[in-house]
Amino acid sequence: MRRRVAITGMGAISPLGGDLATTWGNMLKGESGVGPITLFDAATFPCRIAAEVKGFDMKSWAIDVDHPEYLSRGAQLGVVATQMALDDAGLAPGYYQPDRIGISMASCGGRPSLESVAFFYRAMGDAAGPVSFPAVDPISVFQWMPQTGAGIMAKLVNARGPNYVVHTACAASSQAIGTAMRMIQHGDADMVVTGGYDSMVSEVDIVGFSLLGALSTRNEEPRRASRPFDRKRDGFVLGEGAAIMVLEDMSRAVARGARIYAELAGFGCSLNIHSIVDSPVDGRRAAESMQRALGDAGLGPADIGYINAHGTSTPTNDISETAAIKRAFGEYAYKVPISSTKSMTGHLIATAGALELAVCVLSLRDGMIPPTINYEYQDPKCDLNYVPNTPLKAEVKAALSNSFAFGGSNSCLAVKKYQGN
Repeated sequence: MRRRVAITGMGAISPLGGDLATTWGNMLKGESGVGPITLFDAATFPCRIAAEVKGFDMKSWAIDVDHPEYLSRGAQLGVVATQMALDDAGLAPGYYQPDRIGISMASCGGRPSLESVAFFYRAMGDAAGPVSFPAVDPISVFQWMPQTGAGIMAKLVNARGPNYVVHTACAASSQAIGTAMRMIQHGDADMVVTGGYDSMVSEVDIVGFSLLGALSTRNEEPRRASRPFDRKRDGFVLGEGAAIMVLEDMSRAVARGARIYAELAGFGCSLNIHSIVDSPVDGRRAAESMQRALGDAGLGPADIGYINAHGTSTPTNDISETAAIKRAFGEYAYKVPISSTKSMTGHLIATAGALELAVCVLSLRDGMIPPTINYEYQDPKCDLNYVPNTPLKAEVKAALSNSFAFGGSNSCLAVKKYQGN
């Protein structure tokens, strides 16, 4: 018999706030975290807006970290959110043996600046013989590696058990959390620190996604730019942030008197063999990930009181996800409340699934479903209840969080209210 999994701690930093409580409060107010890019000069870029974390400085946190200079901005956000989650879980030191503590994280890593890319290009082009890079700081190599932050987090929590870092883009943190759940269910660990961290607001990322035509160019109205399921959507908005959870074996969490937010109950994955950037419009494979998560959790469609949609605000994705929900839920698809909180946070890539699962957990706790803001013009191909513009008060006993990635990875997590042993 597999073990049950409790969520006992959560921490987050997002474009909507420097902690999870502030982020959640601003979501329920329908606030937007999107604005003009300030992290670099984007004046000549086709997309000049992003969802940045405001006023973040890791030095203001008294966290003992070896070699903080190795950390990218995204990893710094992740380390701070990890400390928040550990504090929130209220774990006494030594309650878990280090070899029974695991780490399962998601990140796409840091990004080089355009200046550093140009430097490498010039150095290689100008060299008549062996290339010399005297101006390159070797520490930058560690900043670009996705696993650097997870390694420092492992030391922070004294984890000596299983350690995973997942890189599957927009589905990464959902898959990292699902992997963490499996570790506990099958006895490989008693506690796992899991989630995602990323900062995609870089010159390289903005240029790359702009060339793909994936980003909104509603530069004069940044707060209205991310508009999932709306007929006038024109692309997503890149963002940054971190969201971390502490998962524990349910029986151990109960024994120590932990506050249990919810039970992490189901995980489902599938893969599109279609296009590296677009989902198939029939939503078939994405629907399979939802059906597998429901089956894994022992839930039926009518048990779900809320779906946090992937909802990126791109023309194809939103149609595909709508079709997927209809395939997975049948007629109940028209009854279940669905919202995309990316309308407020932007797309946090490797952080997205973790933050959106935290939103599902808070919806269970508070009986509130956050809205999809900027929903003004109905798309006939997106005809479900997306909780437009205003939060919805509703009792939610179980929820799903969808994450569908570039490259075709689909992932879904199911969470339900803790009902005791």
